[in-house]
Amino acid sequence: MSRADEASQDLVEVSGNANPPVLRIMDFGKFQYEEKKRQKEQKKKQQNVKLKEIQFHPNIEEHDYQTKLNHIKSFLEKGNKVKVIVFFRGREMAHKDIGHELMKRIINDSSDAGNVDNPPKSMGRNIVMYLTPESSK
Repeated sequence: MSRADEASQDLVEVSGNANPPVLRIMDFGKFQYEEKKRQKEQKKKQQNVKLKEIQFHPNIEEHDYQTKLNHIKSFLEKGNKVKVIVFFRGREMAHKDIGHELMKRIINDSSDAGNVDNPPKSMGRNIVMYLTPESSK
């Protein structure tokens, strides 16, 4: 303790269970500061995956389809998951096969940017599917 006082530093117990106990002379405040800084850096580097949602109608025009497909690809390239929904209104409910064909087309066109996480499922007036980014990242 006298050596720690001479160096104006703290005496820190590293391992109290060892025989004899292991102690270290160090500036404990500086150690805590550097530890917080290191944890903050690790938090910055971790990637948050967000869920983005894109909605389609079964009678979508080609230009609108391409625009939404480009949005899907950009979301997947940024590392986000994408929820794709085809929703039906009124008489469109009688033609669910058109919605399933649209989903297959979306899967084929976006296969270079992502994979299907959950295959298309009918849920009431909607067909829902989840896409995840390529695992090579």
